[in-house]
Amino acid sequence: MSKPVSRREFLNLIGASGGSAAVLTATSALGLLPTTAAAASPDLLNPGSSKRQVAILGAGISGLTAAYELTKAGYDCVVLEASHRAGGRIFTVRSGDLIDEIGNRQYCEFDDEPHMYFNAGAARIPSTHRNLLHYTKELGVELEIFINECKNAYVQDDNMLGGKPIRNIEYTTHARGFMADIMAKSLSGIELDEPFTEQESETLLGMIRSFGDLNEDNLYTGSLRAGYASGGFLHHGVQKDMIAFRDLLKTDLGRLLLNANEGDTGPVLLQPKGGMDMTIQAFVANLGDRVKFRSAVTAVQVKEQGVDVVYEQEGVRHKIEADYCFNCIPTHLMAGIEHNFPAEYVSAMKYVRRGEAFKAAFQAKTRFWEDEDIYGGGSWLNSPIQEIWYPPHGIHKAKGVILGAYDYGGRAGLMNLSQEERIELCLAEGEKVHPDYRSLVEKPITIAWHRMNHMLGCSARWSRNRGQGWTHEEETMYHTLQKPVNGRHYFIGDQISMHSAWQESAIMSAHWALADMDKQARATA
Repeated sequence: MSKPVSRREFLNLIGASGGSAAVLTATSALGLLPTTAAAASPDLLNPGSSKRQVAILGAGISGLTAAYELTKAGYDCVVLEASHRAGGRIFTVRSGDLIDEIGNRQYCEFDDEPHMYFNAGAARIPSTHRNLLHYTKELGVELEIFINECKNAYVQDDNMLGGKPIRNIEYTTHARGFMADIMAKSLSGIELDEPFTEQESETLLGMIRSFGDLNEDNLYTGSLRAGYASGGFLHHGVQKDMIAFRDLLKTDLGRLLLNANEGDTGPVLLQPKGGMDMTIQAFVANLGDRVKFRSAVTAVQVKEQGVDVVYEQEGVRHKIEADYCFNCIPTHLMAGIEHNFPAEYVSAMKYVRRGEAFKAAFQAKTRFWEDEDIYGGGSWLNSPIQEIWYPPHGIHKAKGVILGAYDYGGRAGLMNLSQEERIELCLAEGEKVHPDYRSLVEKPITIAWHRMNHMLGCSARWSRNRGQGWTHEEETMYHTLQKPVNGRHYFIGDQISMHSAWQESAIMSAHWALADMDKQARATA
């Protein structure tokens, strides 16, 4: 690895670049994900005349991926989905759709037009997620660009400028300029005369650390923002070797590269045209009647040569005697279903926590944000609703669907409010950015994922040591749950990933399990 860069070299790079597209907050890093290996469909051994049967529990994208690949290879598959729809947390809401939140069932009343939809769960696809993009291509799912950031959107904080919203470009330009000014002064040796209070100094230091991804000693030793040399999904990511800044300074292209998230350009994120669930619909269309809806699993028993799965559909009890089982039921729900899993497996199942996430959306009577030169991206608020997203699709149509709140992590407690309280809070906070907001939007919907039927939570969370990484015990439990029970039952989904909350993670977990099963099948063929 190249030797750690000095503070002087770091400041030289910033000065030479004339700006930086380095993110100021961790949330902006969603588009800067590690590169996965080249995508390729699993090469599974055809079971031949034995016609092996596979039970797949849950029609999330990992379950559908497994069913799709196994069916292509000649296995006899059945997918059991407890809900009325496939996709799990890939949920696109359109006119007439049911939002099956326990204690707060809603039916969407958006206008019935192709562009009037809302991605209540997964909402964007990084261009580095090659396995997911491989399936969208293979299944004929048309993609379009997702605009993740618009510099003309707003930043609003009650504690800043009396609560007056300012454009993103104003905030980021002045913030970078101010920090660069302070750093340039330190570079030239000018002594500052303590212009900040202790709190202000700590805030500024935190911004600078985030700006450059510095360690606790304020040194830059490389960053995972540059991508992973290996791993990052099913295994811990290995950081790429750091490139010395003296080498980077040999080209003046930094002026362009570090401004790639500004001006006329933006992050390369994608979305299926017509809604995120178009990929799910394509999988289901391919699998046909192999997918059984409203089929709740009531028991899973692993045997020496297979797995027995009991489920109920429309009040009728059914039993499948499968050779293999791929299970993407959330582990915290599976823990309450009858099973005969080993004790260490059960302990790992129960250890995985589920995150909380909340979204709200409104139908906008007009695309008022476009009148303010906003196309896609979102406004940031230091308030419970946190974000307002503007749809990147349907540009210049009469109406659109706007995200009115996004609380990922449950910190704001919006999901604990009544529907009426949620809506009123979203309207009141939205007015701080758009003064006529209340009169411009209608037909609200809200989604609290920890109360959504058949889910009761958002992405899986293994590590309980925020910012400190995984413990040895957590890694042991993770690998315990990743391995099959008796070579027959596999857990899959983003819950069997070290980089949860992404469709790519769920797909890669299915690929890992399929490869492991196939290895066993070839060994006994």
